[in-house]
Amino acid sequence: MTTPVTPDRVSRPQPWAQLPPEISATIGPVVPELVATIIRNIPREITEYARPLDGEFGAAVRRGVETALQRLLIELPGTDEPPFTPEGRAIYRTLGIGEARTGRSLEALLSAYRLGARLTLRSVSEAALEAGLDARVLLNVGEAIFVYFDEISAASVEGFAEEQSRQMGERDRARAALLNSLLSTRVDEIEVRRLAARAGWVIPDRLIALVVPLENAEGLRLRLGDRALASARGGQAVAIVPEPSTPTAHRELELALAGRSAWLGPGRPWTAVNESLRATMQTLGVPSVDEPRWVVDHVVEVVLASQRELVADLAERRLAPLDEAGETQRERLLETLEAWLRWRGERKKIAEELHVHPQTVGYRLGQLRELFGNALEDPQSRFELELVLRARHS
Repeated sequence: MTTPVTPDRVSRPQPWAQLPPEISATIGPVVPELVATIIRNIPREITEYARPLDGEFGAAVRRGVETALQRLLIELPGTDEPPFTPEGRAIYRTLGIGEARTGRSLEALLSAYRLGARLTLRSVSEAALEAGLDARVLLNVGEAIFVYFDEISAASVEGFAEEQSRQMGERDRARAALLNSLLSTRVDEIEVRRLAARAGWVIPDRLIALVVPLENAEGLRLRLGDRALASARGGQAVAIVPEPSTPTAHRELELALAGRSAWLGPGRPWTAVNESLRATMQTLGVPSVDEPRWVVDHVVEVVLASQRELVADLAERRLAPLDEAGETQRERLLETLEAWLRWRGERKKIAEELHVHPQTVGYRLGQLRELFGNALEDPQSRFELELVLRARHS
């Protein structure tokens, strides 16, 4: 049955569709060495896998790595195809099933995927830079890599959850499957309605996803109530709840999460609640506090924290004029530059913020103009400087 397109649900192209098809020829040669690098680093960096990757398990891991890189880097660029073939999806579901059968949590496998994503981004970025590809292409490559590894993780989570659900009661199994189905990339509306009926769960028009570290999640199901669907995913407790429709409901949800380091995603139609979850998962690099926070209230902080490596590369390039400055001088010039950007050059306000004399501000600005030259007059350069300076505080 074809799902009708509604105003709330607009089809979006896959991120790899934005990549030029010829990029496969540029990055294809790095694939064999990248496979070896990932396989070599998994037992080094993931404690649970600190053993030779041989036998049936090792073969499954190697097959998963090879299939992922071949699909992502060679087959998908320039296309709007789905991330997996049926056979490819089965590989990652099977890895999740295997983790459940060993009695491990899924965190080790998801950590291996995150490691693979980091190594892939590093290797592909180096190859792309050597080939002289545009920076915008690099950003698209980064998005494609992280979305693809998100899809791999989701397939393994699905396999893991389904294996675990065999031990649950009928209602709990239905609720777990319902949560999994709602959080999948392509929601099967008929299946969701069938599972919701089995679970006795009325589907709200709009939902939000929220995440809480597992160490803060004790009693979370009870606090959120029966209207919430919750499970553990990759070191986080993940829940979906109806989007608060009134200020009172908004406060009640925050009260239920009081004292917990929780992130709440944006509201979405129930057919797209996975987008809300994806937004919350981008917060993992943001320093935690023991209170609930809404992603929409911290968008810049979240975006900068989720792209630390790219922001660090940008900072290295944009702040290079300060490389020869001493530590104290560099810090003073950085805080002056940040205030200058914030106050659009108003010396009086800059001086008030920095608690210095306006003449001191003028002297420092003269140094900055000498070091940075025309970059301070270029809108794109100023924007990038503001980004990297703001990232220092995230």
